[in-house]
Amino acid sequence: MKRIVLWLLGTVSAVVLMFGYHTSTSGPEAAVTPIAGGEGADSNSAPSTPTTTPSTTPSATPSASSGSSTVTGDVAQTQWGPVQVQLTVQGGKITAVNVLQYPNGNHRDVEINDYALPILIDETVKAQNAQIDMVSGATVTSDGYIRSLQSALDQTK
Repeated sequence: MKRIVLWLLGTVSAVVLMFGYHTSTSGPEAAVTPIAGGEGADSNSAPSTPTTTPSTTPSATPSASSGSSTVTGDVAQTQWGPVQVQLTVQGGKITAVNVLQYPNGNHRDVEINDYALPILIDETVKAQNAQIDMVSGATVTSDGYIRSLQSALDQTK
């Protein structure tokens, strides 16, 4: 009888521990991450909604009042969906990056990009160019991001 009780308690404990385990995709870092970023971006803000209208024509919009301009890169088509980057440039420096389009066709795409895009945005603002590292696990999105980023940077010259 004691063996049965011990076996049952051991099994219940193991099941409770398994269901209580939090994976690396859960927790405070994966909860809410911004998609739009740049200097002064709030890390607790909600992700921006991507633009679903594909735009293949790059555009630059100068803002005379602030001395900054907004440059939209080409849409980079990837196997998981389009990626498009928009830069805000002030005084020749990248001050903000917005990701207008990114793969979000399923839960896994959203999960990967909610993790990867803030890293890519932060690296872009730090590097001030397209020579940034790809994010492991988000290689396809990283490649599309870098291609669209380079397209936007080419327009600023």
